[in-house]
Amino acid sequence: MPVDALLFDKDGTLFDFAATWNVWTETLIRDLSQGQEETAQALAKVLGYDLDAGSFYPDSIAIACANTEIAAAIAPLIDHMDQAAIEQHLALSAATAPLAEAVPLAAFLDDLLARGKVLGVMTNDAEFSARSQLQRTGVLGHFAFVAGYDSGHGAKPDPDPLLAFCKAVGVDPARTAMVGDSCHDLEAGRAAGMRRIGVLTGLAQRGDLAPLADVVLPDIGHIPAWLDG
Repeated sequence: MPVDALLFDKDGTLFDFAATWNVWTETLIRDLSQGQEETAQALAKVLGYDLDAGSFYPDSIAIACANTEIAAAIAPLIDHMDQAAIEQHLALSAATAPLAEAVPLAAFLDDLLARGKVLGVMTNDAEFSARSQLQRTGVLGHFAFVAGYDSGHGAKPDPDPLLAFCKAVGVDPARTAMVGDSCHDLEAGRAAGMRRIGVLTGLAQRGDLAPLADVVLPDIGHIPAWLDG
């Protein structure tokens, strides 16, 4: 069955996860800890981040969890902000993070649109952050649908936000591919009855994604060849 629409995860899929978020996360930890090394180390442990290496562990909660879950996890370690303020800080700060495109996005997305594909983004980040980042890279207008965990449709691995995309653009889930770098992405795609494309620009390994995916590709740039194949 042909694929008429593609729904992309954002971090680790459209943007290389480590190249985008490693440096930003260390800055976030230092900001939230206010110079207290013990607090910084505790935050890093909860976030699954190695301060010495400046990188995430593969099982980090930051990979697939929504900001609400991340804020709840780190709130007990921060005495100068409540959980709601932390969640807001995460969204506003992430909106300005330096972005490393997994491939040159404008050209890649132009090609998919030229093929007649309908495109969307569903991220467990905040919608504000997603729209800001897509606008900054000049590709927001390529997408017919952009949603975050806070857009009213739910969060992955729940299939509801994926089905909301299909309803919004009028495409059958069976003719839609969910593209993502995490098991959450692919589990949501499977529950929604979609094709699933795993990519290796996040922290998950091929062996993690393969059991849940129709195909695992090095990055989204290989999707056109897969569509042709």
